[in-house]
Amino acid sequence: MYSEPEPGTAGRMREMHAAAARALDATPIGSREAWGWHGRTLGRPVATASGEGWLRLVSAPADKAGGKLWEGPREAERLMPPAVPRPRLRNRRTWSEGGHGYLAELYDRVTTPTVTTDEPILRKAPDLDDAWWDGLSTALDAVAAVPSTRVAVRQEYLDRAMPQYLGVPIDTRVPAWTTAHGDLHWANLTSPTLAVLDWEGWGVAPAGYDAAVLHSYSLLVLETAAEVRRRLGRVLDTPAGRFAELVVITELLQTTARGDNLDLAGPLRGRLSEITA
Repeated sequence: MYSEPEPGTAGRMREMHAAAARALDATPIGSREAWGWHGRTLGRPVATASGEGWLRLVSAPADKAGGKLWEGPREAERLMPPAVPRPRLRNRRTWSEGGHGYLAELYDRVTTPTVTTDEPILRKAPDLDDAWWDGLSTALDAVAAVPSTRVAVRQEYLDRAMPQYLGVPIDTRVPAWTTAHGDLHWANLTSPTLAVLDWEGWGVAPAGYDAAVLHSYSLLVLETAAEVRRRLGRVLDTPAGRFAELVVITELLQTTARGDNLDLAGPLRGRLSEITA
């Protein structure tokens, strides 16, 4: 999804990915590599005795390895219902080496491509049929109904960040909470057959949060942004849904302050004006 990191990180991650493949009796196939942000993750297709899979390696400083993000995929495998299409987690390994902690996860391979391949932001309208949209709506309803003690968005963060990044008076109290995927952008959705990828950060969030994430990442393509609103309007066009949009706008404006997602800054502020008018 992101570009290859600097050579030192890339070499280390490739070496550890190869070690993970040996530990899980998997053999990398082809030359495809899928890098995460700043080389934090590396995924590759692999061959195994039970068929092709996808081996994803996660890295973090040893003192920060573990916790909610590392347990998210395993908890999703345990708790998410069949109505949520996703690659199944077959096996995992964790270890530490050279000051870094590593998590290797072996999934079923999803051969259908993601809607976007190199970033979460949508830049051209995808060709998505009714079945795809119906499947997404059903999946989001199913996720929202899963009881969880995991937290994707914290009230304390909203109390601090919303006034700072929105720049308008705002009641930061969340009107309703539900379980959310937590990172429902276009690079985590496949098409034409729907699968929802990347279950690291799922947990409780403001109701409508997933739909708001998808809408915000669509703002450069007005046709698709309107389609998101049409298909998921029952969630977005409510007081809770509008609040969820403000939450996501807050988060993304914070990323623009760090130099990321700069193309979205103007559209996000435009949408903020519409909501708060």
